[in-house]
Amino acid sequence: MTTSATTSVTTAPTDSPAEPTDSPAQPTDSPAAPTDSPVELADSVTAHTLLNCLIREVSAPEHQVTVDGDLLLLRLPRRGILLRSRLRRVSLIGAHRFRGPVQRLDDGTWVTVGWRELAGHIRDELELRTGIANEEFLGQVADSRETIHTALAERADLTPHADPYVASEQSLVFGHRFHPTPKARTGNPEDWLAYGPETGARFRLRHLAVRRSLVREEGELRELDALHPPADPGFAVLPVHPWQYRMLRGNVRLRAAMVAGDVVDTGVSGPELAPTASVRTLYDPDADTFLKFSLNVRLTNCVRKHASYELTGGVALDRLLRPLFAALAVRFPGCVLLAEPGYRTLDTGDTDLLEGLGVVVRSGLRRHLLPGVTPLLAAAVADEYPTGTAHVSHLLARAGGDVLAWWDGYLRLLLPPVLAAYFEHGVVLEPHLQNVVVGVRADGTPAQMFFRDLEGTKLLPGHHEHALGDLPDDVRDALTYDPERGWNRVAYCLLVNHTAEVLGALADLDPALEPALWGLVRDHLDAYARTAAEPPRLRALLSGVPLPAKANLLLRWSRKADRHAAYVPLPSPLGADFPREVVR
Repeated sequence: MTTSATTSVTTAPTDSPAEPTDSPAQPTDSPAAPTDSPVELADSVTAHTLLNCLIREVSAPEHQVTVDGDLLLLRLPRRGILLRSRLRRVSLIGAHRFRGPVQRLDDGTWVTVGWRELAGHIRDELELRTGIANEEFLGQVADSRETIHTALAERADLTPHADPYVASEQSLVFGHRFHPTPKARTGNPEDWLAYGPETGARFRLRHLAVRRSLVREEGELRELDALHPPADPGFAVLPVHPWQYRMLRGNVRLRAAMVAGDVVDTGVSGPELAPTASVRTLYDPDADTFLKFSLNVRLTNCVRKHASYELTGGVALDRLLRPLFAALAVRFPGCVLLAEPGYRTLDTGDTDLLEGLGVVVRSGLRRHLLPGVTPLLAAAVADEYPTGTAHVSHLLARAGGDVLAWWDGYLRLLLPPVLAAYFEHGVVLEPHLQNVVVGVRADGTPAQMFFRDLEGTKLLPGHHEHALGDLPDDVRDALTYDPERGWNRVAYCLLVNHTAEVLGALADLDPALEPALWGLVRDHLDAYARTAAEPPRLRALLSGVPLPAKANLLLRWSRKADRHAAYVPLPSPLGADFPREVVR
């Protein structure tokens, strides 16, 4: 960057630090002032999230970012616009923490840039960079910001769920720190307010009785039938998300099946279920069972419905992975894969109904929990803007505040089973923050690691040729990654999305510890590598090659599905010559 960082300008105002709620493990500087209104906080977080994406995917790869003291400056290379933001903390991988407004240099004076203007600058930069326009982009950013604002306002008088696990799932108000539209959500606000996790929603399911000849199902469904036993043996009960039912009830094939008596709407009944962070997966605390539904709603990046090949592929994966993970659990105590034993849907010959009414059963947590262990969503543990008691600062306050010991225990549970699954068994897990549940003891220390959601789990063909050969072509193709794509996905989800974000939350508590925290990551990677004949990809990682980060901004700009995501390189602190001592 050639622009001087010492230009005489008006400095940005700073935020007042929030009062700590848990000493001694509370960050010394909060991302928002305690007096921020929902509007101010939604605006600030949206701007900082856009800034995160801009740095990671656009400006940093072209060497247009620099840190000068407590200021970060970045340039939009094609627009020639210079931006800056005040820093709360500098990150070794560029995942910085910001405070106060984003500003733009305008004729020698720094002027505040709101989230709308910043989104407009990003739109113009990407249009010049790619040569294509995206007329949806600004609207999706606005939708995301409005969801955050509305959720904050609705949560003002919210009493969190009494179950700490459910409360952690429903605490993610702000979403993914490196996605331009982390809370974008199509549909009327009244709908997602009623069915979204951020507002503590709980609701009952609608149930359809479906004649057996129109049922498509695979796998083991005893858990599903136990929730709502069929009254007539000639029919199966198909639970339906009430939001999805409202969107599909006008379907011509569905109406015809109802007129013929082949599908009977038995109404809304049963226990109240709680939506988890994914929105479309619901949890029944009493039965300790998850149900994952289709929703014809764009959440963040994609319309969230089950493709036909995903339904079949999930059952095939579950059968393959259960014995594999049973062996991993013996080798790595505390490692658990939540089973997805079966699915059920309506098959009238209409793909929209087949995919739109599919429901996947996922086993619960309690049957796997060790005595005295409480499950918490990993994303809530790592949240930059914590709104609940699952945050790592609260856990460390209970654990006595030994950050390095806590982190060592966390890494011991997280890293080895994921690496072994990939390098030894050809299984590409997707252990990002929303796909992992952490079990903590009464003293806040990690005891178990639960991996979930087979939708993103893939196989390397070379390891599973026989199992894949028995599957239909569309199912087989959707279940496989080549080794490079698989490694990028594992390395991103495990190290950038998950490890680096929990590490970042710990570094917020004591920034001087960040080199030592990364040193422990390297120690655990190196220890596993030595047990696995030092795989070349892992050796390269330990030599300090860049980390792969999913390019969510560029993916959203191109309007492609997640499976087409590209990756951008991040500076890696994992090399052997990286300084590891605590910096004071």
